[in-house]
Amino acid sequence: MNVLKTVRTAMHKRALYVRTKREIEMMPLDVALDLGIFREDATKIASRAVYG
Repeated sequence: MNVLKTVRTAMHKRALYVRTKREIEMMPLDVALDLGIFREDATKIASRAVYG
Protein backbone atom coordinates (compact mmCIF):
# COMPACT_ATOMS: atom_id res chain seq x y z
CA MET A 1 0.00 0.00 0.00
CA ASN A 2 2.84 2.41 0.70
CA VAL A 3 4.14 2.02 -2.83
CA LEU A 4 0.76 2.91 -4.29
CA LYS A 5 0.45 5.90 -2.00
CA THR A 6 3.93 7.09 -2.98
CA VAL A 7 3.19 6.71 -6.68
CA ARG A 8 -0.16 8.47 -6.32
CA THR A 9 1.47 11.36 -4.43
CA ALA A 10 4.20 11.68 -7.05
CA MET A 11 1.63 11.71 -9.86
CA HIS A 12 -0.43 14.35 -8.07
CA LYS A 13 2.63 16.55 -7.54
CA ARG A 14 3.69 16.16 -11.17
CA ALA A 15 0.24 17.17 -12.40
CA LEU A 16 0.26 20.18 -10.08
CA TYR A 17 3.74 21.13 -11.31
CA VAL A 18 2.71 20.93 -14.97
CA ARG A 19 -0.45 22.96 -14.34
CA THR A 20 1.40 25.63 -12.34
CA LYS A 21 4.18 25.91 -14.94
CA ARG A 22 1.66 26.24 -17.77
CA GLU A 23 -0.32 28.92 -15.92
CA ILE A 24 2.81 30.96 -15.31
CA GLU A 25 3.92 30.63 -18.94
CA MET A 26 0.50 31.65 -20.24
CA MET A 27 0.08 34.57 -17.82
CA PRO A 28 -0.35 37.92 -19.60
CA LEU A 29 2.90 39.87 -19.62
CA ASP A 30 1.48 42.89 -17.79
CA VAL A 31 0.14 40.71 -14.96
CA ALA A 32 3.45 38.83 -14.65
CA LEU A 33 5.39 42.08 -14.48
CA ASP A 34 3.01 43.51 -11.88
CA LEU A 35 3.63 40.41 -9.74
CA GLY A 36 7.38 40.54 -10.29
CA ILE A 37 7.36 37.21 -12.13
CA PHE A 38 9.42 36.50 -15.22
CA ARG A 39 7.60 33.94 -17.33
CA GLU A 40 10.95 32.52 -18.43
CA ASP A 41 11.44 31.34 -14.83
CA ALA A 42 8.23 29.29 -14.89
CA THR A 43 10.08 25.99 -14.49
CA LYS A 44 12.00 27.17 -11.45
CA ILE A 45 8.98 28.87 -9.84
CA ALA A 46 6.67 25.88 -10.35
CA SER A 47 9.27 23.44 -9.07
CA ARG A 48 9.84 25.47 -5.92
CA ALA A 49 6.10 25.88 -5.36
CA VAL A 50 5.28 22.19 -5.69
CA TYR A 51 8.35 20.33 -4.48
CA GLY A 52 9.72 22.86 -2.04
